Amino acid sequence: MTLRRLAEKQPETFAFSAENLAWAERETAKYPPERKQSAVIALLWRAQEQSGGWLPEPAMRVVADMLDMAYVRVYEVATFYTMFNLVPVGRYLVQLCGTTPCWLRGADDLKRVCERHIGPKGANSEDGLFTWIEVECLGACVNAPMVQINKDYYEDLDAAGLERILDELKAGGTPKPGSRRGRKSSEPEGGAKTLLDRSIFDSSVAAVPFTLHKKEPEKTGS
Repeated sequence: MTLRRLAEKQPETFAFSAENLAWAERETAKYPPERKQSAVIALLWRAQEQSGGWLPEPAMRVVADMLDMAYVRVYEVATFYTMFNLVPVGRYLVQLCGTTPCWLRGADDLKRVCERHIGPKGANSEDGLFTWIEVECLGACVNAPMVQINKDYYEDLDAAGLERILDELKAGGTPKPGSRRGRKSSEPEGGAKTLLDRSIFDSSVAAVPFTLHKKEPEKTGS
């Protein structure tokens, strides 16, 4: 596992907004008082969202104080789960899946696009808009290769398609998420191809007797 450290430059303080603080209190109240530490991941996630996509160290201390946890216990959670970004990221975080199905379908081409348009893996682009990282399976293998940008999935990608998405985001647009080939969910290209034969829904088929054929016993020598 890659060693993950906190960013050297940190804000001096962190405080939840009034709206997020109310949400955090409701989230914590879901658990018995002696189990309120169970809300740690949810509160860290909300702190990361409020901080622009990364998790500052002062935010971890605020969460620890709210949940009566030792600071080191919250640091352990934040550094273990890669969903928490420990350094500032761009406005658009591009998570590129490099696991086997996406790799077989062209993830390396998408990596080269990110390197050209954004820069080295894990670094922010010069304009501060983009950061890209490689991640493990994002659960859209059937529509590989794919990337997740912030909360949206972009699937069935090729190099040109990813370039268009990045250009549109840079121009202030909102690319439509989902398949770049027009597929819905994980259906085959060109639409669904199964369960289309109407004869399979013919109720008369159910009236045909079904006979079990017993296996004949093996003959043994006399």
